[in-house]
Amino acid sequence: MAVTEITGHMPVAARRIPPVFWVALAVVGLISLPNLADPMIRHDDFPALFGEGDLFWSKTLHEGRWLNYIWHLRGLQTPAWLNFAAYQLCWATLATALALSATRDTPSTVFASVLAALILVAPPATMISSWFNTLLPGLAVVAAYGLITCRAEQRTARWLLPVFTLPALMAYTTYPLLLLALCLAGTRHRSVADLCAVLILFAASFAAAVAVTYALNWHVHGVFGVPLAPWREAQPATGLPGLWQNLHWIEATFATFLDRMSLGSPQLLLVQAMGFVAALLLMLRRAPLELAYLGAGLLTGIGLIALQAAKLGIEVPPRALLFVWVFWALICLRAAQIFAARPGPLGALGLVLASMVAVAYGVVAHQRYASFHPWLEQTRTLQTALAATSGPVHIFGHPAQSAVGRSAGLQSDEALIFRMRQLGGPALTLCSPPDPICRTLTHHQRDTTGWQVTQVDGRTVVVVPPVDMAPDR
Repeated sequence: MAVTEITGHMPVAARRIPPVFWVALAVVGLISLPNLADPMIRHDDFPALFGEGDLFWSKTLHEGRWLNYIWHLRGLQTPAWLNFAAYQLCWATLATALALSATRDTPSTVFASVLAALILVAPPATMISSWFNTLLPGLAVVAAYGLITCRAEQRTARWLLPVFTLPALMAYTTYPLLLLALCLAGTRHRSVADLCAVLILFAASFAAAVAVTYALNWHVHGVFGVPLAPWREAQPATGLPGLWQNLHWIEATFATFLDRMSLGSPQLLLVQAMGFVAALLLMLRRAPLELAYLGAGLLTGIGLIALQAAKLGIEVPPRALLFVWVFWALICLRAAQIFAARPGPLGALGLVLASMVAVAYGVVAHQRYASFHPWLEQTRTLQTALAATSGPVHIFGHPAQSAVGRSAGLQSDEALIFRMRQLGGPALTLCSPPDPICRTLTHHQRDTTGWQVTQVDGRTVVVVPPVDMAPDR
């Protein structure tokens, strides 16, 4: 079957961009409101905020993040709130493009708006947004491609897929799968031959991007490939027996992902699964080819993640599986839109349920951003207490294991060092056990019930109590 463009598709999509985008912007603004003025930043995202490429250099070798490294060399430090706002703006733009591509050429913006909202509240999106300084250029690339799919001809968008896949991969490994989602959702006249052509184009684009990344690492680092950093403790497979032994990493990856997506509730996971099965059955009956397109994209992504987990011997973090939520939302909302064509009040049932899910997960995302406040407030208070301090300041204890550190999900004690630098505070040094000050402060840490600033032998020390001694446990 020949693939034919529908005349007038792009103008219709282009006219719907503003209203859907404003809804998406309002949604992302509401859910991230607690994080807008002073956004949460992960310890390994601070180098992007400060624009210091030296601190990020190792990730070009171990993660192939060359686009992000170039971003680190921009020579301009913009405030964190501005970077976070720009990141969320790009995220709203991408969600708008995905929603408009999937809801076809209908002049109504209701389904597109709900779909955009459902994509925006994805738990992986909230998780990964704490690295907004680093990921901003990559997300901007994907969002730009989304706008192209809405305004340009389908043929043009497809020819540009290889061009955008390279920088997307060099920003984050699974970003190319969002490009694939845009391509598949935006297809109008579908056929098996056309689907195969799109998948072949994506596979070639992805393989070429990987080859370029490997070649760049070989030229710069002398290593052809992307070896994982030692701290990941990977167990790479060396053959089929190794892949078989690493299958448990696939199970662990998707078990953790499903647990996070269902908010740790087996009952909610069951409800989500039942809704997804109902959507699959409806589309299988009413729009089988469209389901084939979206299902192929979903399975392609799942296959790549499974291969990565088994080959490298690691558990892929849930935030990397954002594409799964995107395809899930696309399938469910398209099924709801098809179901809405039937007469009677039941036609709106799917839209109402999708709206309820979007609102519920939006509340959860809002609460997650609000959960960072204790850490942010504690560090601001500490900066005020240290404002008049001169000379080095030692940290005794583990900020990441404190009550506020755990509530914020800190991954390293270095987060406090970078955070204090962001706030303009003094330079901090983690107290090492051989230091005499550390030995003399052991009893003091047991007696304290909150963060304290004290003087020991003429040096300023920040005492961080264990989590079981913290008053806000």
